[in-house]
Amino acid sequence: MLLQRLTRTRALVGSLSILLVLTGCAAGGSTKAPESRRDRAPDIAEARQGDGLVPPQVQTLYEQAVAAMGSGDYVDAELRFKEFQLQYPEYPGAYVNLAIIHANNGNNEAAKSVLDAALALNPNHPAALNQLGMLLRKNGKFLEAEAAYLKAVTVSPDYALAHYNLGVLNELYLRRLDVALQNFEAYQALVGEDKQVAKWIADLRRRVAATQRTANVAE
Repeated sequence: MLLQRLTRTRALVGSLSILLVLTGCAAGGSTKAPESRRDRAPDIAEARQGDGLVPPQVQTLYEQAVAAMGSGDYVDAELRFKEFQLQYPEYPGAYVNLAIIHANNGNNEAAKSVLDAALALNPNHPAALNQLGMLLRKNGKFLEAEAAYLKAVTVSPDYALAHYNLGVLNELYLRRLDVALQNFEAYQALVGEDKQVAKWIADLRRRVAATQRTANVAE
């Protein structure tokens, strides 16, 4: 029962939707941890066309799509993201947000298709890799999910959400408690004090220490 409760809590947090906000800021994709597991800050993705920023009128359309998505109006958001794609098809963030919409609607096949399109545009897009990992984990492909998350944190070491999702994957699905501890500690170092994750870290430290003591006795 305890494992079931942990699985529900931690997997839900790791599966929360990410809104990729179009800005002129430097890319990095770091996220701040919320006090509540339902209040996760959006990722920030940089959008560039060659060496210039996306035209303001297109940026406005993207921001309108993000706002619709944030309010839960996925139908309007999907239409706006698709309109954005027609005007600016080279920006992977729109594809990633469409993948989130499809996944929330239970259409995993469509989600995978648009994620493939995003990664075809940019194989190192951290948010696309993270979202792919979430989709793979949901489908029981844990090692493939791990590979996607690891690539995300390799290309963007400060991408906190991928570290978090690695922690969830390693603790609850791959049963690598020591690795999960490292993942959550990396997440915590990036975002600051997350009280819920701090509790998980303390629990993992206790369990890892207990496992090590048992191993020492067995030797």
